Amino acid sequence: MILFAGDVHGQFEHLSAAVAAWHPQALVLLGDIEAPRPLADIAAPWEAQGTAVWFIPGNHDSDREDHWRHLESLAERNLHGRVVTVAGVRLAGLGGIFRGQMWDPLCAPAYVSHAAFVAAERTSRRGRGVGARAGREGAPSPQDIARAGQILKHRSTIYPEDYERLWDETADILVTHEAPSCHPYGFTAIDELAQALGVKSLFHGHHHDCRDYRAWDRRGLGFRAYGVGLRGLLDQEGVVRRVGDRDLERGR
Repeated sequence: MILFAGDVHGQFEHLSAAVAAWHPQALVLLGDIEAPRPLADIAAPWEAQGTAVWFIPGNHDSDREDHWRHLESLAERNLHGRVVTVAGVRLAGLGGIFRGQMWDPLCAPAYVSHAAFVAAERTSRRGRGVGARAGREGAPSPQDIARAGQILKHRSTIYPEDYERLWDETADILVTHEAPSCHPYGFTAIDELAQALGVKSLFHGHHHDCRDYRAWDRRGLGFRAYGVGLRGLLDQEGVVRRVGDRDLERGR
């Protein structure tokens, strides 16, 4: 059995309870993990019980440098931009979100990859002599700090390179942070990727809700879609194993 975990936002007790209760072969975190310490350390007790931990990043995972670094401790289990066979199931992963200043799927991209964005930023800094007005020799200027923040933030942006890397693959299940078009804030580009992959199911996080998408089965979506709520848990058949927490900020 594979369990799909909605945005945990730094809380992991329910995952420990789920592993102890159901002994899944794999646990897939759907982004916005905000790990307070290395994810490899958090996952170690679950791995010791036979549960392999996989993940995709969410938009809030790049809010802080330490949170991103903590995910990198388990980099080999990051599903973003690749297809991996997990518990006999081919899983494809697309983490992060679309940010219009980088790429709106309906428009030409500003940058094709995060590497291209970083290279452009470094070129801009050299051309403008950034750092010369730092206040003391060698200290970062406010402009330096702002640019560093943008580079960190956009690590969780979806770029064409990430998306297109999956296009010619095949998979059974696609996991994303963004939602497909059946969600009010979803994207047709996610539908098209799922259809190109030939998946039977898609599981997403991000919106902290668990909507009933069954009406979309009759509209030719081509796959079953499941939203996993805030700290919710669904198994690979779409059965709710833990109802998500109420999101008081969003009224859900």
